[in-house]
Amino acid sequence: MPIKITFIGAGRMASAIVRGLLEKEHYTPEEIACTCGDDPTGPALAKATGIQFLPDITPALHETETVILACKPQQFVEINAELAEAGRGKLILSILAGIPLARLSEKFAHARNVVRTMPNTPGQIGAGVTAFTPLRELSGKDVEIVENTLSSLGNFHEVEEEDLDAVTALSGSGPAYVFEFAAALREAGVNCGLDEGLADALAVDTLLGAAMLLAESEESPEALRNAVTSPEGTTAAALKILKEGDLRKLVDQALAAAKARSIELASE
Repeated sequence: MPIKITFIGAGRMASAIVRGLLEKEHYTPEEIACTCGDDPTGPALAKATGIQFLPDITPALHETETVILACKPQQFVEINAELAEAGRGKLILSILAGIPLARLSEKFAHARNVVRTMPNTPGQIGAGVTAFTPLRELSGKDVEIVENTLSSLGNFHEVEEEDLDAVTALSGSGPAYVFEFAAALREAGVNCGLDEGLADALAVDTLLGAAMLLAESEESPEALRNAVTSPEGTTAAALKILKEGDLRKLVDQALAAAKARSIELASE
C-alpha cells in the first residue's frame, strides 16, 4: 500500500495529527510515515500507532501526496536539497512557527502548493484551533486534505498570512495565558485559606465550565459576565479590582508584545 502522507518530525503536534487522522479513518496506518531527528519520537509514534518510521524519509516522499513539516522551526534550515526536490508536485503543509510562506515556497520550490498553519497546544487532545493560509488557491482535492488534517486537531480557520502574527499572539500563545490565570486563581485561593489541592481543582473546573458555557451560549462574554454579577455583590467587588488594575490593557499589551515577537522571529 503506497504511503499517502509523510511527517517530517514526530513530536506532540505530529502525534496529535496522526492519531486524529487514524481515529477518523482518513488514512490507514500503512498509508502514513514519519521521520525525526536524533531523538526517539519517531520510533515511539510508529510503535504506538502502527504507522511507518523511516530514518530516511526522502524515498517515501516520491510516492506520497502530502508532506507535513512538523520538525522544530530551527531544523527547517537542515532540510537538504535532495529532500526538498523529493517534494516536487506534493502538497506541503507546515506547522512550523514563524516560517513564512516565502521561505517555505523557496525551500520547496516545486511543490504543487504550500500551506502555512498556526495550531495551538490543545490540539494534542483534539480541542485546538488552527489558522491556515495557502500560498495559492487550494484545489478541491487539497482542500479536503488540509481540512482532514487540521480537523484532527480541532477547529480551523483560513486567514490571510498577514494575520498569522496576530493569530499567534491570540490563539497560538493563548493557552499559556489561560494556564497562568489558572495558576493565579489557585494561588489566590490558597491565600484565601483553601487547601492547595482543592484550590487547584476549583480553578480548573471553573475555567473549564466557563469556557464550555461560553462556547455553547449565544451571548457575548460581557453578557455572561453580567449575568454572574449582582450589584454590590461578591463578583462585583472582584471585578472592580480587575478593572482598577486595567486587566484589559494588560492583555492588550501582552498580545501586542507576542505579535511583535512573532514578526521578529519570521525575519530571523
